Amino acid sequence: MVPIRTLLSGLLGAAALLIPVHPSTAAEDGRTVEYRGMRVVVPGEWRVVDLERDPGACLRLDLPTLYLGHAGTQGRCTGRAVQRRADTLHLEPLEGAPARADIPTLTVDGAGGIPEAEGDSREVRYALRGSGVMATVSYGGASDAVRDVLARAGGRASGRGASVDSASAVAGPKPVRAQQPITGAGFDTCTAPTQDAMDSWRSASPFGAVGIYIGGRARACAQPRLTAGWVRRQAEAGWHLMPLWVGPQPWDNPATGLSTDPSRADQEGIAAAEGAVRAARSLGLAEGTVLYNDLENYTDRTTWDPPVVAYLTAWTVRLHELGYRAGAYVAASSGAKALNEHHDQAPEAMPDVLWVASWNGKASVADADTGLPAGTHRWSGRRRAHQYRGDHDATYAGVTINIDRSWIDVDPPALGGPAPGRRPLFS
Repeated sequence: MVPIRTLLSGLLGAAALLIPVHPSTAAEDGRTVEYRGMRVVVPGEWRVVDLERDPGACLRLDLPTLYLGHAGTQGRCTGRAVQRRADTLHLEPLEGAPARADIPTLTVDGAGGIPEAEGDSREVRYALRGSGVMATVSYGGASDAVRDVLARAGGRASGRGASVDSASAVAGPKPVRAQQPITGAGFDTCTAPTQDAMDSWRSASPFGAVGIYIGGRARACAQPRLTAGWVRRQAEAGWHLMPLWVGPQPWDNPATGLSTDPSRADQEGIAAAEGAVRAARSLGLAEGTVLYNDLENYTDRTTWDPPVVAYLTAWTVRLHELGYRAGAYVAASSGAKALNEHHDQAPEAMPDVLWVASWNGKASVADADTGLPAGTHRWSGRRRAHQYRGDHDATYAGVTINIDRSWIDVDPPALGGPAPGRRPLFS
C-alpha cells in the first residue's frame, strides 16, 4: 500500500494533557489562561497543553492549540505532512528556549503590538524580553488571528525596535558536511529526537541515516530541537542526514496545496527551493548537501502529473543554482512514475536522488521496488532510496520513536557538482 502520510485530525487528541480552566476565568469568546504574568484568551475550540506536565506531548501544527512550557521528548509525534495547518501558539520561558534555526525569530521590547512577520514554514518566533517569554506563532493561512491572540495577552511586547534574531540574519554557523556515502538502513521521524535518543540509536539500532523535516508549509510537527548545534552533533556522530522540505502538496487546499497550473507550480518549486536553502544554511548544512522535497501520493495523475513535474524540476534547477543538490521523496505509484515518464524531456532538471515510498517491506532499491521500469538507467548508480515501511514504533536501547524505514543507496560526492553560474539567494 502506498502511503499518504497525512495526520488525521483526531489522532492523539485525547492523549494531550489539557489545563483545566475555571468557568470564572472564561471570556465570552474563549478561555483565559494565565502564564508568567500574561493573560491569554484563546478561542473556545483551542486545546491548552501543559508541556511540563506532559513532556511526551507532540507540538502538532494541525490542531489549534496553546502550548505552555519547554517542549519535552515529543515521544507521541506521528505523521509527516498535513493538509490543513492550524493556528497555534507556543509560550515558553525565554531562558532555556532553544536557538532554533529553521524559523525566524524577532526580538521585541517595550509595550505595544506584535509586529507582523512571515516565515517560509508559516512559523515565527517572538522573543518577548519584557515578559521573559518566547512565543512561537504557527498559522495556516495568515498570521493575523494568532498574532492578535498574542497581542491581547498583555505580554509587554512591542513592535518598536523589532529586530530579527536568527542565524539567517547574521553570519551563519560553520557549514558541516553530513552526507557521507551510505548503503544501508535509515529512518525518518516527524520531529528531531532528543540527543540521548540519537546517541542510543546510533549505538544500538541498524540505522546509519536519519531524515529530518527542516520546514515547509505542510510540515506536521514543530521542531524545537532542530538547531545548528543538533545538526553538527549528528554529523560528528556519523549520521547521514536527509533534510526534507514539506512544500505544497498535490491536493486541493489554498494553504498547503500545489497549483494545478504548471506555470504557477514552477514558481512554487522555485520558492520551495529558496526556503529550503535558507533553512539549510541556517542549520549549517554545507553546499552540496542533497535537500529532499517531500511530495505526497496522489491518485489523479491526469490532473497532477504536469504540475508535479513542473514543480520538482523547478525545485531541482533552483537548488543547483544555489549550490545544493536536489532530492525528491515521491510515491512509487504517482510521483516516481511522473518523473520517470518525463525524464528524457529534461534530464538535466531531474532530481539528483529519487527517494521512493512503497511500503512493500523490501529493503531494496531495485527497479521493481521503486516503481521504475526494469533495466532502466534512470537514477542508477547510488542515486536511490526506498521507504519500505511506514509509520510504526521502533525501540532500540529502551528508546521508542515513531518512524518510517528506508533502504538507502546514495553517494552524494559522486553526484557531481551543482550547475555553474549560481545566482544569489535573496531573502
